[in-house]
Amino acid sequence: VTPTKVISKCQSLKKLLKVTAACIHCLQCTFADLESGKECKHTFFVHLGTRFLSYCVFIIFCCSVISGPETWAESFPVANGPRQSPIDIVPTQAQHDPSLKHLKLKYDPATAKGILNNGHSFQVDFTDDDNSSTLAGGPVTGIYRLRQFHFHWGSSDDKGSEHTVAGTKFPCELHLVHWNTKYPNFGEAASKPDGLAVVGVFLKIGSANPRLQKVLDALDDIRSKGRQTTFSNFDPKTLLPAALDFWTYEGSLTTPPLLESVTWIVLKDPVSVSPAQMAKFRSLLFTSEGEAPSCMVDNFRPPQPLKGRKVRASFK
Repeated sequence: VTPTKVISKCQSLKKLLKVTAACIHCLQCTFADLESGKECKHTFFVHLGTRFLSYCVFIIFCCSVISGPETWAESFPVANGPRQSPIDIVPTQAQHDPSLKHLKLKYDPATAKGILNNGHSFQVDFTDDDNSSTLAGGPVTGIYRLRQFHFHWGSSDDKGSEHTVAGTKFPCELHLVHWNTKYPNFGEAASKPDGLAVVGVFLKIGSANPRLQKVLDALDDIRSKGRQTTFSNFDPKTLLPAALDFWTYEGSLTTPPLLESVTWIVLKDPVSVSPAQMAKFRSLLFTSEGEAPSCMVDNFRPPQPLKGRKVRASFK
């Protein structure tokens, strides 16, 4: 077992570790820095494993080591790794691969269970203890269960997506996160090279998207960090474009710990979102209740070097 490692000057972090699920948790430190005396408000990550008799916290990153993407490599060396995400997709350089299968997305609306403001985005969580909501086909082998979906967006409509297409930015990008059922749980899968499959969907300014409205209506209840509420009977397939042509490449999580475990499936066709609907995204806060409000915007990582990786296309 790797010893607990605290990269911080914060104290008494164990008081915060009130978690039970086997996965990577995003928590917030509220302890005072020993030098400045100022209260810490930075996010840190806890990765819990279930291979041992009891939960083992084997790495914590806290305080000033978690800031903007430009500093992540200081605490997460994998930030400069060979398969980091997102990337700029250049269609003329993508290779058509006729061996890629059609995507098979089977989502049961009954598996939607809750919506949460986690302090860097909001996510809709799904029950994933059986194969009710799954992804198969495309570039992956086997069955991947839907875990959650979330979005990234900008402070204005000319930026916000994580992936770009020939340098073009979109105002928002949807990520549907799935894990490989060859592993016992999400936490185990997240550390494996073939552990995760994420479907990316671009949102483009246009007419209002009625299929998105139920999600946006729920944001009033989770405006502040840490707020959550039930969110049920929702089919995420309604958020996808009619055609499922895609680009695919081997990449990583786009937020710490930046694990290089993601098969990315980025859909070619965007879906529409109105300016008013985009404004609703920006009504969320990075901050908790009682703190000085900080609008949740620009929660995206810029494109990373391709480093020789191939981007394949399911279409000509």
